[in-house]
Amino acid sequence: MNKKWLSPLNLSRKKVLLTPLNTNHRDDLIRAATDGKLWEIWHTSVPSETTIDNYIEQALREAETGSSLPFVIIDIDTDKVIGSTRFCNATPQFRRVEVGYTWYAKSYQRTGVNTECKYLLLKYAFEQLDSIAVEFKTNWHNHPSRNAILRLGAKQDGILRNHRVDTEGIIRDTVVFSIISQEWGSVKRNLEYHMKIYE
Repeated sequence: MNKKWLSPLNLSRKKVLLTPLNTNHRDDLIRAATDGKLWEIWHTSVPSETTIDNYIEQALREAETGSSLPFVIIDIDTDKVIGSTRFCNATPQFRRVEVGYTWYAKSYQRTGVNTECKYLLLKYAFEQLDSIAVEFKTNWHNHPSRNAILRLGAKQDGILRNHRVDTEGIIRDTVVFSIISQEWGSVKRNLEYHMKIYE
């Protein structure tokens, strides 16, 4: 059931193409993450040269089980990989999915790329997968991410205290947000309005 619900596909609009992640994207992802040395931001999970292989392996393993669908993000104008995102923690029996593991090369942040990526993912989730809710999670300390999620039109559901322990033993509080199906019409309209600003 999971594999039928999340099947590999391309999603695109004017700025970006989301295409399924594969092992051939390794070096391109490292180049994108090097733009801003994103792995140095302690409260994110952006891959570095030393973690990229495990990062891809885990993403593809989750894709194989049907719980995840990882993408690389490609700038259509330059045909360059500029980041990554994915559907994850999919529960088709409840028609819920999370959008996570999202990051962009520093030079593409605040350029409208995130708005277009989230629009593509949300549109597919609500209009093709018939999701009743799309979830977002982020580290309590990741205020830029929290603000970006709120700007999409998501609402904060709550905070999971002591939710995870990272590789350095630091305990993380996780902030959970969601957009539910009844809100998609107004969220969609808002995203389309903001995308016009960058066109």
